[in-house]
Amino acid sequence: MSSNSTFMTSPHFFFTSESVTEGHPDKLCDQISDAVLDAIIKDDPNARVACETAVTTGLILVMGEITTSTYVDIATIARDTVRDIGYTRAKYGFDAETCGVIVSIKEQSPDIALGVNRALEAREGQMSDAEIEAIGAGDQGMMIGFACNETPEYMPLTISLANKLARRLAEVRRNGLLDYLRPDGKSQVTVEYAYGKPKRVDTVVVSTQHAPDVAQEQIRADVIEHVIRAVVPLELLDDRTRIYVNPTGRFVIGGPMGDAGLTGRKIIVDTYGGVARHGGGAFSGKDATKVDRSGAYMARYICKNLVAAGLAERVELQVSYAIGVARPTSLAVETFGTGRISDEKIVELIRAHFDMRPAAIIRDLGLRRPVFKQVAAYGHFGRDDLDLSWERTDKAELLRREAGLA
Repeated sequence: MSSNSTFMTSPHFFFTSESVTEGHPDKLCDQISDAVLDAIIKDDPNARVACETAVTTGLILVMGEITTSTYVDIATIARDTVRDIGYTRAKYGFDAETCGVIVSIKEQSPDIALGVNRALEAREGQMSDAEIEAIGAGDQGMMIGFACNETPEYMPLTISLANKLARRLAEVRRNGLLDYLRPDGKSQVTVEYAYGKPKRVDTVVVSTQHAPDVAQEQIRADVIEHVIRAVVPLELLDDRTRIYVNPTGRFVIGGPMGDAGLTGRKIIVDTYGGVARHGGGAFSGKDATKVDRSGAYMARYICKNLVAAGLAERVELQVSYAIGVARPTSLAVETFGTGRISDEKIVELIRAHFDMRPAAIIRDLGLRRPVFKQVAAYGHFGRDDLDLSWERTDKAELLRREAGLA
């Protein structure tokens, strides 16, 4: 049984989601990979990019498969990203100026390119080469989209709050309000639900890297006042809410000195905080021919429009692809008993009003633009601080009318 089924049926259900700041080692890697991607597709929108990053103490390794007509200085991009995040002194555990950068890049496999450049349907005469460019999916796999009406951004409350807490940690560090904070940090939120509706926040955990000479009591007081109470609605906090700030008592060693990092190791943070299923594919460093990314973005766009249209309170969509094939191999919808029309009718509406072939997704969501580094930290979905094409609800009215609910 999925967690969503428990959400809708249990009188008292506790659920937890976590997030991390931009200075977390894994998120540092995601941002470097997407910064490389953005730099390449800015000059070469048709580039094929699969860029992976690993970091450890004093070292960045950028590797992967990239086929492009342009040139970018990957080492400089990596250093600039580290600097922008705030790792500018060795005592922070990492330094953009002095860390080593190793780059190991090769071209995309010609066997993969064969199916991506020309989809199976075009090769077999099922559609013309000119039809939405006839691009095939860059890999097999399944992608998950999700939306619910718990928050104005149509995201689960747990991951929404966790991401906003992590963003707020970075904000008070950057604007000098809590100038003793350092880039690494994590957040975690547990919400008590009653029959599918958020009732209260049960637990908040915030761990933040800090200067060595700051007392734990000051960190706790400042984080509660300037981070937690600035983000979590006060009506959701009560005298039973547990708050943990740096529960180990000290967090001076952080970033790549405290833990190695890898691209794609925070896929639940990137998506729905564990509320929805996950297909397993990461996003960062991948151009939009990789359906791990573009398929998941389109699935989110579809689910958000379905919920915004009032067709259901919660929608989860699975879409799957075969490498080199343009059309999805399957669509599956689950509304967890909240649908106002049948799930089968919703699938019909999706097929009628959303083109899920990779080239159509790229066209409709404008994914040949350098828009990816901005979502490499604090979540790819529900970003009310950004103008993202896959977060639009521009088809909600059409879906409502077609479903007979207008």
